[in-house]
Amino acid sequence: MSETVTKQEKTMQTEGKKNGRKKMSVKDLTTLGLLTGILLVMSFTPLGYFHTLGVDISLMMIPVAIGAMVMGPKAGAWLGFIFGATSFYQAVTGTSVFSATLFNISPFGTFLLCIPTRILMGFLTGVIFLIVQKIDRRKTACYFIGGFFAAFLNTLFFMGALILLFWNTEYIQSFNQVFGNVNPFVFVVMFVGVNGALEMPASCLAGGVVSKAVSRTLYKKVV
Repeated sequence: MSETVTKQEKTMQTEGKKNGRKKMSVKDLTTLGLLTGILLVMSFTPLGYFHTLGVDISLMMIPVAIGAMVMGPKAGAWLGFIFGATSFYQAVTGTSVFSATLFNISPFGTFLLCIPTRILMGFLTGVIFLIVQKIDRRKTACYFIGGFFAAFLNTLFFMGALILLFWNTEYIQSFNQVFGNVNPFVFVVMFVGVNGALEMPASCLAGGVVSKAVSRTLYKKVV
């Protein structure tokens, strides 16, 4: 009887994968809930957002990267949404001076800056991981590459949206004057220099180590 059930489950899983409708297991939902809780807790600590005079330094992309690599792009998109929602919350409540100032200039623009960019970051991190995993014979480098791209894409999409939505505002141009009225590309490099130097290596190392460990211990994946 048990063998019959097992065969039926495997057949259903195979058909689900073929139709692109793979359902999340209880283990997936538990892991997703845990990572969601970690993001919410981090959002109220300096580990989540370290507020500076410029763009806040954040490690929120690490749980997003872990979920995206362990459970796939859809989980990454959900965790990216949670990341973006906490960022938007800080803009609304004034916890982040930078985000709050942007919110006062354009609430809708700030919404686009905070949430869709993080959803896309989480989703694409999972996609990139799956692509690299196929060519990574040892199944190790793919985790660190995924961790790196989570931070890289977060910076790329956030700063890209910032330039598109707020470049001509007096607030952003006040920063640009400090840099000597440079072009948008140079502005981005100078504005996120310190942040990127901290976030990308941290996300690469922590995201890579933790996601590989979770895949090995909880999901028994071959690594």
